[in-house]
Amino acid sequence: MTDEHYMRQALQEAHRAFSEGEVPVGAILVMNERIIARGYNQVEKLTDSTAHAEMIALTSGFNFLGSKYLPAAVLFVTIQPCLMCSGALYWCKIGRVVYGAEDEKNGYKKVAGDHSPFHPKTTLTAGVLKDECAQLMKDFFKARR
Repeated sequence: MTDEHYMRQALQEAHRAFSEGEVPVGAILVMNERIIARGYNQVEKLTDSTAHAEMIALTSGFNFLGSKYLPAAVLFVTIQPCLMCSGALYWCKIGRVVYGAEDEKNGYKKVAGDHSPFHPKTTLTAGVLKDECAQLMKDFFKARR
């Protein structure tokens, strides 16, 4: 399976968030070419400012595996993780993070700059289906204004 295939799965989660009035961010967690967890933003639904797509997917993955570490897992997320989510990804020692579009307002780079907030063994891939991921965000905020 390709990164694009999995990012399309994350985009499906983002569309679910969009349809529920949430900021359209979706995430999936993959191990051994198998999706083990899914998540989408549920901040409004759960009235929880930490209920980001990444956090929902990670919690589901931890529960599925019975482990707090994910060194063999890959997280696919439609938008660059924020600093909070990056911290969670650091602590779980995730093997790889793949994201679609940049988030200049709230992404980890706003605070961390060129310094990676991820675990030293975590690899990062940016820009997978970035145009589709960015367009969904633009459509959401355009409709809200």
